Amino acid sequence: MFRRGFRRGAMRPGGPPAVPPLLQKAHQWMQAGNYVAAAEAFEELARKGETVTHPKTGQMYLQAGRARILAGQKDAGFAHFKQGLEFMVRMNQPVRLFHAGNRVVTELNEHGMTAQSQEIAAWLKTALPAAPGMTGAASGAPAAKPALPTHCPGCGGPVRADEIEWLDDVTAECNWCGSPLRAGG
Repeated sequence: MFRRGFRRGAMRPGGPPAVPPLLQKAHQWMQAGNYVAAAEAFEELARKGETVTHPKTGQMYLQAGRARILAGQKDAGFAHFKQGLEFMVRMNQPVRLFHAGNRVVTELNEHGMTAQSQEIAAWLKTALPAAPGMTGAASGAPAAKPALPTHCPGCGGPVRADEIEWLDDVTAECNWCGSPLRAGG
């Protein structure tokens, strides 16, 4: 996953960042409902990312957690959720942690995992910095940004407007592969 050229801003000559084939397959398996295969792929990507302290590693652990929970493996999924959020703390990604943490709390509740949801919610209160904009709809992109595609054309990952990082007024970066995203793209 994290070969040369797969870093924030690193572009292949003449194009967007190289997208690891395993990341594309993982997203395809997730969309097809093959959650065990998707979880295994995201776990492999996360382990590789952790060895090089890659900034997308937390995202990979979170998606592995989602896949495990959807596969009925709730304990493993919860463990991956915690790993992903903790990695975001280590990488000093408070805005990403805020959005991802709130999404995890919601997802755990949706799957009947209320005790785990409460545990993450309590942990987030201690892990997040007390900074302006970190409550309610946290800072990130101003409301007047253009609409983006629902999935990244590079890796196939879901694009969530509240979790995306904007590079300029019309371009955002895929949370999964770093590809530039534009409205209608």
